[in-house]
Amino acid sequence: MATAQDLIVVRSRRTENAARTLICLGFCGGGTGQYHQWGSVLPPDVDLAAICYPGREGRFMEDFAETWDALADDTTQAVLSAAAEGPYVLLGHSMGGWMAFDVTVRIERLGGPAPEALVVSSANAASRGLTVKDMFPAQQDNDEQLLGWMTMHGMMPEHVVNDPDLKELAVELMRADIRVRDTFHYVPGSKVSVPLHVLTGETDTVIEPNAGEQWRDLATGDFRHDVLPGGHFYTPEVWSRIPTYIPALSGAFSSR
Repeated sequence: MATAQDLIVVRSRRTENAARTLICLGFCGGGTGQYHQWGSVLPPDVDLAAICYPGREGRFMEDFAETWDALADDTTQAVLSAAAEGPYVLLGHSMGGWMAFDVTVRIERLGGPAPEALVVSSANAASRGLTVKDMFPAQQDNDEQLLGWMTMHGMMPEHVVNDPDLKELAVELMRADIRVRDTFHYVPGSKVSVPLHVLTGETDTVIEPNAGEQWRDLATGDFRHDVLPGGHFYTPEVWSRIPTYIPALSGAFSSR
């Protein structure tokens, strides 16, 4: 029987005597479902989990977070709960990349347990702060524009597309995340000491050309930056195999 914690830390793959867990944080308007497909491409001794933010999926009855700090506090506690089961690698995509960075900073300040590595995917450096370029989708977008964006990025399953009520809920969720994202702020001086791995898409027009160098300044330890085929969500094939690009999942981390 699922516990309240199982609704927050959604574990889609469990193995016996796992060496570590890949813990994933959602992007704007996303849930945990976009990460479940990765279970089939993980190393055999790696578990898979995703953090469910308030207001969606199993936490549907909870209120959405109203601010970045509120969501970061909630997510930090969720990650620490998951970390109680053993070593982990923390990954966040887009808005989730900033969240993963912020959560790692908070956990290191608390004294751990910190991730073995932090993976930031499709995000400009947190120190750059929020700019108009990062604010997509935007608060002023109408419902059809938001639905179009979600459909383009595979966030609208057929059963949602064909159900007006579910489509309305999807837009509500997206707007809630946009409001939170638009309160993001970088705390000056914040850096991480764990190995930092940055992934960006070669045709992603949102990412600054020098994003790798900017992220490097936020890491006091090992660092690597890999550019992958595709745009903000890479190509569908690359997205489906993201864990294969993360050497930390096999216990290795080579800087580059």
